[in-house]
Amino acid sequence: MADPQGLYEYVPGGAEAVDEAVGDTGPVLLYYFEGYMDAGETGQQIAQHLLDRLDNQLVVRFDADRLVDYRARRPLMTFESDHWSAYEAPCIDLYLVRDTTGTPFLLLTGSEPDVEWERFSAAVLQVIERLGVRLAINFHGIPMGVPHTRPVGLTPHGNRVDLMPGHRAWFEEAQVPGSAASLVELRLAEAGRDVLGVAAHVPHYLARSPYPDAALAVLEAVTGATGLVLPEVAHALRREAHTVRVEIDRQVAEGDGELVSVVRGLESQYDAVTGSQSRESLIAEPVDLPSADDLAAEFERFLADREDDGR
Repeated sequence: MADPQGLYEYVPGGAEAVDEAVGDTGPVLLYYFEGYMDAGETGQQIAQHLLDRLDNQLVVRFDADRLVDYRARRPLMTFESDHWSAYEAPCIDLYLVRDTTGTPFLLLTGSEPDVEWERFSAAVLQVIERLGVRLAINFHGIPMGVPHTRPVGLTPHGNRVDLMPGHRAWFEEAQVPGSAASLVELRLAEAGRDVLGVAAHVPHYLARSPYPDAALAVLEAVTGATGLVLPEVAHALRREAHTVRVEIDRQVAEGDGELVSVVRGLESQYDAVTGSQSRESLIAEPVDLPSADDLAAEFERFLADREDDGR
């Protein structure tokens, strides 16, 4: 494998800015890459709100021109009258961000690498070791057979699942399409670094639309595990979640009988597993739980839909 350091560079003063901001206490690293599984745009919403609403500065820039396959995900260009005027170049960047109390943390986000995953994972490990990161957390949404009328479920993974007590595993083993974020998690754990992944369970019938409830659930799990204070992001997601929830309920109420039947069946399934009665169950008979094979098939369908859309 070629030297991983060739895949990234620190902006002038970037590493020093982290050293000065963090001191002897290592920072938390949050990371999310756009392009893989992210039902409900869960991770995308969190990453975007963090950059839009909190003070941040660029620290490291990865070589997206080398890592991204442009023909698989063609960058947008703007044509005006008789000339090209703009080009939205892909990026994979690491930012130093401060929460509401001024506590510094790191955010690595951008396009998912299409190639050189092992070298990229090694590069991320190098950056983590140089900047003294004490905990890395990744997050995204997965499509599941759950109803929107119940609380969003979460699946923690990695070697620090103890940071999210009370969350049960839904299955023992499943093989699903891999991702750069998952490989980074695996390699960090193998290197003895603390790493936590958070997957939000997004209703499969809402997986291709923004679902702020899932992003909010993940954000609350992240703040609980790290102590970061992010009320601006939480408040924004709550507002958006309320708006989306009202619209979903309206569409379900005005939908056909088949859609209503699906939601009722999922409510019954959810309540059979959790005993939750956060809202009145519409049907009492339990149904079979999704298997690991069902989950893997749902992953593949979701990814195939994204490819068909040219995303």
